[in-house]
Amino acid sequence: MYLTQGLRRAAFLRSDQSAFCFEGRTHTWSQVSDRCARFAGALRQLGIEGDDRVAMLAHNSDRYLEYYYATVWCGGIYTPINYRWALPEMMACLENCTPKVLLVDQPFVDTALTLAARIPSIRHIIYTGDETVPESLLSYETLIDETAPMEDAMRGYDDLACLFYTSGATGQPKGVMITHTNQVMNSMNTMAGYGYHEDAVALHAGPLFHLATGARVITATFGMTRQVVLRHFDPPTMLRTIEQERITNTIMIPTMLNMMLNEPAFEDYDLSSLETLSYGGSPIAESIVRRVVAMLPRVRLLQSFGQTESGPTITSLGPKYHALEGDNAGKLRTTGRPVTNVDLRIVDENDGDLPTGQAGEIIARSPCVMKGYWGQPELSEQTLRNGWLHTGDIGWLDDDGFLTVVDRKKDMIISGGENVYSTEVEDVIYRHPAVAECAVIGIPDEKWIEAVHAIVVAKPETSLTATEVIDHCRETLSGYKCPRSVDIRHEPLPKSGATKIAKAELRKDFLSD
Repeated sequence: MYLTQGLRRAAFLRSDQSAFCFEGRTHTWSQVSDRCARFAGALRQLGIEGDDRVAMLAHNSDRYLEYYYATVWCGGIYTPINYRWALPEMMACLENCTPKVLLVDQPFVDTALTLAARIPSIRHIIYTGDETVPESLLSYETLIDETAPMEDAMRGYDDLACLFYTSGATGQPKGVMITHTNQVMNSMNTMAGYGYHEDAVALHAGPLFHLATGARVITATFGMTRQVVLRHFDPPTMLRTIEQERITNTIMIPTMLNMMLNEPAFEDYDLSSLETLSYGGSPIAESIVRRVVAMLPRVRLLQSFGQTESGPTITSLGPKYHALEGDNAGKLRTTGRPVTNVDLRIVDENDGDLPTGQAGEIIARSPCVMKGYWGQPELSEQTLRNGWLHTGDIGWLDDDGFLTVVDRKKDMIISGGENVYSTEVEDVIYRHPAVAECAVIGIPDEKWIEAVHAIVVAKPETSLTATEVIDHCRETLSGYKCPRSVDIRHEPLPKSGATKIAKAELRKDFLSD
């Protein structure tokens, strides 16, 4: 099992067919294979050998996809960097993974130069943009043009393929070690069900420094699927690209999905080519799923649950369970059942199995689960204790084996001794017709220790008050679950690098008031 197998197969069977497309630039599978082999040769000449890290700090592009494959082709480990991080977070990440080479595009040249001056391991910076190459940087295209293709290093199986770093917002970034087997097995789990085949056209709109998008690159390549890349996500560009490129498959996280549905011109776009839309990466309100079902009735919808450490997919909710009525209705609150090679348990604090219907920590075991955290053996052992990945997510299983994820451990609120799952409250708030976005957090309270607090963004040209939000919740929720305070905002909520609502930042902002 090795990642370059998918690329080599596509170059053999689909040689002259379009492979990677970005802002009018297109290369065929044979061209991509040749370019990756040449860039791999350039990396080898720059000193990259087995297990050396090659980092990239850039917006999405076709060259980002080539960087994945060229790095493993030469035997290295690709290490994408979250460009939304602050400089200290980037420093912590690079000090941990010590890359020899850093790829960068135009917006991040100054940052890359600062990082290279402070991180001794960085020997070379390669410029991947289309503008004039800055002085002291190497040119990506020149390296390809002037270097002969090298033979595939044929790394695979338990060899590391990549490091994906989890957010450093609440602590030091953690480098998740993903092997070739992890990536290949995840692709085999999802390729057919998610519609990746040689006649499909996939759109990568999420950030390529995040495994949710990065894994789909690998899966789409194994499926020999034409892949269109967006520089970054925004609803009008995404909708326009689906229309113009006749996209058949894409993936979004819930905040992206919600933003797309709230786009005023949504119905003006021709989305008839879209066949499969998958979503996941964070809990989603059932009301949002119902809106997707209603607004895209002919599209196959799939929800995925997982995390970077799980490689990433743990469970999947298939199209037939995205039903509002009939025999298969009633599963929209769930994230589906474990995918093919995943074992799943719900456990208590002592790792004892809990009965059906009782919430506890979700733990998983599969060939997709990470090898550990780079340079953090104690944390790795704790997270992977007894051979099971301890996700830190709370959920429960029903009698049919469907998983309902109720919260992250760190996001659960304990108010007056009662557990309040923030996602349950958010789901209710999202049902209010004037709500565009919301987040529920726990804040210090003298009486209740923690109190439920909601931050709500109202839709444009609507009127919404805190009292209305609280009264709306009281119609559905027990009193202790209802927000005791509500902050109404008119600007989008802060997002993490993976475009998830940044609850840690909201807590910090509130506590600093």
